[in-house]
Amino acid sequence: MADRRLQVFHTVARLLSFTKAAETLHMTQPAVTFQIRQLEEHFNTRLFDRTHNRISLTMAGERVFEYADKIIALYGEMDNRVREMTGDVSGILIIGASTTIAEYVLPSLLGEFRERCPSVNIRLSVSNSLGVVHMVENNSVDVGIVESPVTNKNLVADVCWKDRLVFICHPQHPLARQERITAEELDDLPFICREEGSGTRDVIRTYMTDHKLHMTDLDVSLEVGSPEATKSAVEAGLGVSIVSEATVKKEIKLGTLVSLPLEPPLERPFSIVYQRQKFRLRAMEEFMDFAHEHCEKQSAGK
Repeated sequence: MADRRLQVFHTVARLLSFTKAAETLHMTQPAVTFQIRQLEEHFNTRLFDRTHNRISLTMAGERVFEYADKIIALYGEMDNRVREMTGDVSGILIIGASTTIAEYVLPSLLGEFRERCPSVNIRLSVSNSLGVVHMVENNSVDVGIVESPVTNKNLVADVCWKDRLVFICHPQHPLARQERITAEELDDLPFICREEGSGTRDVIRTYMTDHKLHMTDLDVSLEVGSPEATKSAVEAGLGVSIVSEATVKKEIKLGTLVSLPLEPPLERPFSIVYQRQKFRLRAMEEFMDFAHEHCEKQSAGK
C-alpha cells in the first residue's frame, strides 16, 4: 500500500547500493534503477550522486530519506494497529539465520509457524553469525537468529534456547572409545575449524580461553564454511571437530561419526536479535512469541 518507489528509494539510501537493495527487495537491479528514476522524475531532481561505482545521497536525497523513514515507520504502525483490531497476521517476514540454525533448527520451527500463520510470507537469508548481525544492523532483515554473543548495544539479543556442542571424530579414531573428552585433550589434535565470523568458532575460542588454552593450541588442519563440510572432513579422517549436537544426529545413527560429550560441558545460547528501536510489525511479534513457545516445549521435552 505504501508507495513502492519510496520503499525502493529508502532501501537503496539505507544500504547505499543498488545491488544490495535489489537482493534485499528480491528485485532485479534494473527494476530498482527504474523505480529510483521514476522518483527522481517525480521530484525533478537527482536523489543520488553516482561516481566511480559508488553512490551517495544528494541534499534532496537526504531530505527525501528523512521523510521516507518517518512515512514507512508510520505505515508499519498503522498496519499493525489495524491488524491487531481484525486479528489478521500477514505480510512479509525476513529472517536472517546462521548456517547451523538455518539447516538444523529452523525447518521444523518454521513449518509449525506456517501452520499457525499461513498468510505470513517468510524469506530466509543465511550467513554466519557475524553476517547475520550485520544484516540486522543494516535493517536488511527484520530479525536474526545467531549462535554467538552480540556486542552492539543498539541490538537486543533475546536468548531463546540452549545448544549443546559435542566433540566428533571418525569411528576408528583412537579417542572414539572414550566416554568423554576434556579441553586439554584437544591440544595438538588435527582440528577441522569453521571460518572466522562463525558462531561455532567463537564459542570454541571462548571455551579454550576459559581453560587457559588458545586457538593456536589447536592444530587447525582445515578451515571450512559450513557444518556439512565439517562433518564430511571428519568422516574422511582429516581431523576432529566440535559441532552442535543437533547437526550430527543422522551421522551418529548411521555410525559414520562418533560424538563424545565435552568435560566440562559446552553450551551456547541461540538468540533472536533485532534492532532496539525498530518498530515491530505484527508478523515479527507473532514469530518471536511463537519461537519462545516452541523452545519452551522443546526444553520441557528433554
